[in-house]
Amino acid sequence: MPEVRGTILDVNNRRFYNGAVIVKDGRIEKIEETDDVPRQFIMPGFVDSHIHIESSMMVPSEFARLAVRHGTVATVSDPHEIANVCGKEGVEFMIENGKKVPLKFYFGTPSCVPATPFETAGAALTVEDIEELLDREEILYLSEMMNWPGVLNRDDEVMAKIKAALDRGKPVDGHAPGLKGEKAARYASAGITTDHECYTKEEAIDKLKNGMLIAIREGSAAKNFNALLPLLGDYPGKIMFCSDDLHPDDLVRSHMNELAARTLTRGHELFDLLYAYCILPIEHYGLDVGRLRPGDPADFIVVDDPETMFVLQTWIDGVCVFEKNEVLIPREKIKPINNFTSYMTDPGDFSVEAGKEKHPVIVARDGEIVTGKEWVKLPEKDGKVLADPSRDILKVAVVNRYEKAKPSSGFIKNFGIKDGAIASSVAHDSHNIIAVGSSDQHISDVVNLVMENKGGIAAVRPDEKEILPLPVGGIMSDRPGVEVAQAYEKMSFMARDMGSNLQAPFMLISFMALLVIPSLKISDKGMFDGETFEFVD
Repeated sequence: MPEVRGTILDVNNRRFYNGAVIVKDGRIEKIEETDDVPRQFIMPGFVDSHIHIESSMMVPSEFARLAVRHGTVATVSDPHEIANVCGKEGVEFMIENGKKVPLKFYFGTPSCVPATPFETAGAALTVEDIEELLDREEILYLSEMMNWPGVLNRDDEVMAKIKAALDRGKPVDGHAPGLKGEKAARYASAGITTDHECYTKEEAIDKLKNGMLIAIREGSAAKNFNALLPLLGDYPGKIMFCSDDLHPDDLVRSHMNELAARTLTRGHELFDLLYAYCILPIEHYGLDVGRLRPGDPADFIVVDDPETMFVLQTWIDGVCVFEKNEVLIPREKIKPINNFTSYMTDPGDFSVEAGKEKHPVIVARDGEIVTGKEWVKLPEKDGKVLADPSRDILKVAVVNRYEKAKPSSGFIKNFGIKDGAIASSVAHDSHNIIAVGSSDQHISDVVNLVMENKGGIAAVRPDEKEILPLPVGGIMSDRPGVEVAQAYEKMSFMARDMGSNLQAPFMLISFMALLVIPSLKISDKGMFDGETFEFVD
């Protein structure tokens, strides 16, 4: 029987002691107290309480091979992205691929496919589809209810989806950025129990007072850790942590372990943070994940010290899947699925007609998915409105990838590109192609590069073009995770070399089409105000 010795971090009884974890048949048979232990610490594994695996640009089996390096043993995963592309077939793909590896993927049923009626998606999930998915034992919850106006107005279809989950005893995740006061109370009263979209402490407190759990998010684009971390001390037992969207280069470096170490350095009590990072998601969602107790599944990790959370070993169901800096999970063969209609564009497809005094401009914010909006006078030539790179105002466009259609074009600020363009078919939530560039010619060139590969992230400038192909749904790679991360870093470096000062330009561009997050965004149908839920003229 495997035996692992070290200092036990007993979260359930909030105590340290030296001991040996005895593993038999995938479970913890017993934990014996003993003095003869090496200097290392044994603790429950980390659980990411809300993540879209697709945003790593890896399929679940490849995500697992990177995440176990950092002590992640389970994720609460919303397959919303692939569902918007491939519908139920996409959800099935994620479930089946995730089953091939030891890491425990717990999927929800996407609640909003398409996310809004103001964009073109590749699929739709009806109430009947959602009920069918919720009947599956692999589906544990209803994923984030993004249609918060529908919840507040008690829309029949929205409420039917929520009822389908509640009738089956499965929790409902929230997505309600900015809701406070009476609106937060009404949203929670519909039966919604979590939210990961808070970006101020005041907003989170209103939701906590209405019985919701708050997942503090720190991903590659949206970073709310600093603003919300004080809640852990004020509301212990009500806070979880999540990454939501994590790009491959960040996943190579760390996952929940780095956040946990940062939390400890801010003066928070160790067992409070371990409960938030490791235990509360298990309790809330009913996950079959061990909590480092006799009789539990043998899911635990060994770290060198709680202050660093540097992972030495990761165990899942009694099997050591990471040790001595080596991942012990073999690669799985991947058979891609996709839904992509490729066609070529011309620069003229992206022109904006002159004739208005001022034009709406998306104000992108580094490290945030919330945007601002400005009305700006822009230069004109031959009856067309031009980008103005000298003021860092560039052209932004979204191109329908599911059927040939005229692109939607507008303007965006703070991407910094001087002479070139970047594009991505990872564009939440419908995953059409979004591009930002200094000219219509560059935008057409980079969009066509993505079209030729039926998905990917790409960059072009006068003397160079690069792409990371994403053949799985146009949003995930079929390559090994480390290779994906290296290729992604190369693409990010090229974007920065073109003038961008953004931390994660390809992550940020992917959210410029996310209509359910304020303020000004763009879909394949036009510029959209996420506060009024109306198109902007």
